[in-house]
Amino acid sequence: MADEGQPVAYEVLETGVPVYASDGEQVGTVGHVVAAPEEDIFHGIVMRGEHGERFVPADQVAGLHERGVDLQLDRSAIDELAAPGGGAPAWRVDEPGVDPSPWRRFLGLKASRRAFNWNEEN
Repeated sequence: MADEGQPVAYEVLETGVPVYASDGEQVGTVGHVVAAPEEDIFHGIVMRGEHGERFVPADQVAGLHERGVDLQLDRSAIDELAAPGGGAPAWRVDEPGVDPSPWRRFLGLKASRRAFNWNEEN
């Protein structure tokens, strides 16, 4: 097996890092990390392999390193992984990265005008 370097946290795992099955065979590369960093939750990785992208849940990831990701899955189990799809629903309207509805945007503008009292001279 290749030198994978030092262990790393999911926050710094880079795209393109090789992904290895439990027997040491390279089965793909990291497409991206799936996480909720503001809550410090690592959900898993999306791996790019010969059958396209596959989602690998965090409980099937044995280790993250600078130059390699080790899985607890063998080759046949990796072939059975599902393709990634959809995303988690937004649980807050004001969550960063989630566009508010036009109505919420309008209410926000009205509230900001009221808060700064645009109608009065300063």
